[in-house]
Amino acid sequence: MPQPQPKFYTSVCLFLCLITSFWSTSLYGQVPIIQTDKGKVSGYTEDGLMIFKSIPFAKPPMGSLRWKAPVPAESWTDTLECKVFAASPMQNDPKPFYCWSEEFIAPPEPLSEDCLYLNVWTKDTQKKKPVVMWIYGGGLNSGSAACDIYDGANYAKEDIVFVSINYRVNIFGFFAHADLTKEGSGKGVCNFGLLDQVAALQWIKQNIAAFGGDPGNVTIIGQSAGSFSVHALVASPLAKGLFHKAIGHSGGLLGTGRGTPLSVAEANGKKLTDQVGMSVNQMRQMHGSDLLKLVGKYNPPYTPVLDGYMLPENLEDHFKAGKHNDVPMLAGWVTGDGSLGNAPKITTTEYTANSEKNYGEKSAAHLKLFPGRTDEEALSSMIKLRMIGFAVLPAILVAEANDSPVFIYEFDHVPTDKPGFPNYGAFHTAEVPFALQTLHTWDRPWKQIDFQMQDIMSAYWINFITSGDPNGKGLSKWKAYDLKKKNVLQLNTKPKGKAKLHADKIDFLRK
Repeated sequence: MPQPQPKFYTSVCLFLCLITSFWSTSLYGQVPIIQTDKGKVSGYTEDGLMIFKSIPFAKPPMGSLRWKAPVPAESWTDTLECKVFAASPMQNDPKPFYCWSEEFIAPPEPLSEDCLYLNVWTKDTQKKKPVVMWIYGGGLNSGSAACDIYDGANYAKEDIVFVSINYRVNIFGFFAHADLTKEGSGKGVCNFGLLDQVAALQWIKQNIAAFGGDPGNVTIIGQSAGSFSVHALVASPLAKGLFHKAIGHSGGLLGTGRGTPLSVAEANGKKLTDQVGMSVNQMRQMHGSDLLKLVGKYNPPYTPVLDGYMLPENLEDHFKAGKHNDVPMLAGWVTGDGSLGNAPKITTTEYTANSEKNYGEKSAAHLKLFPGRTDEEALSSMIKLRMIGFAVLPAILVAEANDSPVFIYEFDHVPTDKPGFPNYGAFHTAEVPFALQTLHTWDRPWKQIDFQMQDIMSAYWINFITSGDPNGKGLSKWKAYDLKKKNVLQLNTKPKGKAKLHADKIDFLRK
C-alpha cells in the first residue's frame, strides 16, 4: 500500500518537473531551452557548450517582402527547435574554386530566400560574456554562416558568445531601382543585405543576455565582403549603439570607390530591368532561383549604396566630420589580397605602357615604387598595388579618421601545404581559421608552426573582443596606429611592429 509522502519529497518532485520542462534529452544530449522575445528556442549541448542554430531574426524576405527592409520575425507559441543550420542565402551553386576548398564555401544545399537566421554558441555559465557577431565574405554575391571555418565553438570555450548570421546577397541583397525608392520613400529601399545585419544586431541587443552575453560589449567582425560590411556598419547611423568594437579582415570602403551613389545604383537597376524586359513587380513575382538565373546572364554590379539612410551620401566627408560610429577597431590584410583569382600574365613592356597610360607624368614615380624591370617583377608589383588599393588603403584611412584606437596588421603566414593542392601562399581568407581557432575544420596536415600561429592570432583577437585592446601576457606588443609612426603589426609566428609599412606607396596612391 502506498505511503503518504512528506511535503519535502513533493517539493523536490515539483522542482525536478520544472527543470525537466527546460531540459530534455535527445540524440544531441541535453537540450537547453532559452526564452527569446519571440518565443522559446531549443538547441543542443556539446563539449560543455550550448549551441543554437537557425534562430529567426526576421521574417522570410520573400514574395511581397523581397527588396524590402527586414521585418521582425513573428512570435511563436511552441518551442522552436534550433539544431541545424538554416538554408544559405540564394546564390549560384556553391562550389570550391581556386584557393578556396570546400571548408570556405557555403554548403551546396539548401539555398533559399528564407535565410534570415542566426546561430549562437555559448558556455552555460553565470559569467556575463562579451559577444561577437561574425559576418561572412563572398563579394556580396555569395556566402553563408554555415561554412565550416566559421564554427564558433572554440570562441565559446573562451567565454565569448559567438553569433554568426546570414544576410541577403546578390540580386536579393543589393539591387536598387527608382521604383523601389518610390515604394520606400527613400528609406530602406536598397542595401537590404546591410539592413539584415542591422536587424541581427538589434536582435542581439534584445536577446543576447538570455544566452549569457553582454549586450553592452558586442564586437562585429567580418572578412572581405564581411569587412566591407563592418566598415559600412561603422559608417551607418542605423547601427549607432548596437556594437562597441569592430574587426575588419581584408577590405573596407574609404578610398576604394565601393560605395555607389543612389542615382548610379538606380541607373544600374534600370539597365537590368531593360535587359531582362521586365518591371520590378514582375521580377518580384518570379521564383528566386529563376530570377537569379535570369539576371546572372547580365552580371549586374552588387555594391553598398550611398543612399543617405543606411549609408551617408558622402563617406569621406562623413568620416572626416566624425559622424561615424567611433569605436576601437582592429583592421588589416593578408599579403595575398592582391591575388584574387588567377594572376594574369603581363610583360614588362605591357606593364610600363599601362603605367604611362594610367599615371601620365607620374609614371616614373609609380615605376620607382612599383617597378617592373622584368616580367616577374611587373607581376609582383601589380599584385602589391592591388593589395594596397583593395585592403591596405581603406584600413589606413579609417584609422586616420578614428579617435578611438585602431590596431593595424599585415598577415603573411603561409599555411602548410595540402598534398596535391597548389600552394597559394597567404591567400585571401587564409587567416580566418587562425583568427577564429578553426584550423580543425580545415583539412590540411597541420604542423606545430600553424597551431602556434593560431594561438597567437586568436589570442590577440580574443583580448580585443574582451577589452578593446589586443595586447596581453606572452604576446608581442601591438601599438595602435598613429599619424606619426604609422604602426603596423607584421602578424606571423614572430609578430613585430613595423613603422610606416607601405607608407610611401600609400601616399603616392592618395595623391
